[in-house]
Amino acid sequence: MKSITVKEITSAVSGKLLCGDPDAVVTNIQYDSRAVDEGSLFVPLKGERIDAHDFIETCIRTCAATLTMNNAPDDAQKPYIKVADTLEALQALAAWYRSGFPGLRFVGVTGSVGKTSTKEMIAAALSGGFNVMKTQGNKNSQIGMPSTMFDIEDGHEAAVIEMGVSMFGEMDRLCDVARPEYAIMTNIGVAHIENLKTRENIMSEKLKITKHFDKNGILFLNGDDALLRTLYGKQAFRTVSFGMSADNDYHAENVQTEGLCTSFDCCSGGRSVRYTIPALGVHSVTNALAAIAVGEALGLDSSQIAKGLLTYKNAPMRQQIIQHDGFTVIDDSYNSSPDAAKVSVDVLSELSGGNDSIAVLADMLELGEKSAGSHYEVGLHLGKKGIKKLIAIGSESRKTAEGAKDGGCGEVYTCDSNDQAYELLKTLITKDCVILVKGSRGMHTDEIVKKL
Repeated sequence: MKSITVKEITSAVSGKLLCGDPDAVVTNIQYDSRAVDEGSLFVPLKGERIDAHDFIETCIRTCAATLTMNNAPDDAQKPYIKVADTLEALQALAAWYRSGFPGLRFVGVTGSVGKTSTKEMIAAALSGGFNVMKTQGNKNSQIGMPSTMFDIEDGHEAAVIEMGVSMFGEMDRLCDVARPEYAIMTNIGVAHIENLKTRENIMSEKLKITKHFDKNGILFLNGDDALLRTLYGKQAFRTVSFGMSADNDYHAENVQTEGLCTSFDCCSGGRSVRYTIPALGVHSVTNALAAIAVGEALGLDSSQIAKGLLTYKNAPMRQQIIQHDGFTVIDDSYNSSPDAAKVSVDVLSELSGGNDSIAVLADMLELGEKSAGSHYEVGLHLGKKGIKKLIAIGSESRKTAEGAKDGGCGEVYTCDSNDQAYELLKTLITKDCVILVKGSRGMHTDEIVKKL
């Protein structure tokens, strides 16, 4: 982060400096009271259970300055900047900071499934020719995405920003901060459908990622997604499609897997270029196609893109393949949704090659009235892909177990807790078996991976 002054911060957030030196320098922004240092601006956020204003007194002993929605103590010496709402102030400050990099190429990534892996793939491809800043982990929320802006430094030439929404109006606010010039929509699934009600609503909300596009903006669409396909060629800006189907602007042919790598021919504009990525699954090829399309739009050649793609690594807990003590674990424990679960099952099937395969699947949350049917469909998919064993965790996943039985999965077990599932799993592990662990974030299935 570039250093900024308290005076600049106060102006950017339309705040009032209650006390302290307006020329004091801030070198980082922190909303976690445990992470502040002497250069920090502390942003105390008010949540449902905790109001971080309670930690200002402790933080101000260390940090450079603080925002507040309250008044400053009479004996305060360091800068207190009063604002109406600290979250809105964080977003306003992030938008102001981002505006200081007008020449930086901004790429926004959204979608129901695969945002993080697509973001990582695009960042890898662009790294073949640019100094790239990318969202760390999946900091894509109303808090996390604005805070990502402060990772930008003068040497960066491109930024790949993950942008997630779960409620109406959220993409508008994110776009006012990041103002991406290029955007990728990975797919439209049923994640967060409990709040957004329909897939059409989900698409409409995510399409707002193009809010600040000018005539030079480009929207990259997964053309294999039937809903996204309806947007192609019908916008005031350029649209580019990618996917496995041959009618996409960028599509793949001759896909081959060797070890933990996948090679394919990328076909576009009458050209065909062979690429290799250190990842498995058709979804990874689709992500790579998006990355190639973005790379070419930003002026990179195929050799630069190919070099960058070879540096790709899955983010933690997102289809990380771990070989341990004679067996293999696919750690996809960060989160889950119906589409993502099916994709992970595909990878399990591919990696196990018809040998001993165990799926450990926990509840998928925020599905509302679609929950039972969605869990059942994932179970059916297990049987279709020849998965040998299923351990289903949680009340909703009873439907996954039911679908797996109907789909022909060999051994199906149900558990009420991660501890119970782990103890059962230990008895099922064999040499050379492949284990998939996946569930919604609230199910904490990473506990199982850590125990393994």
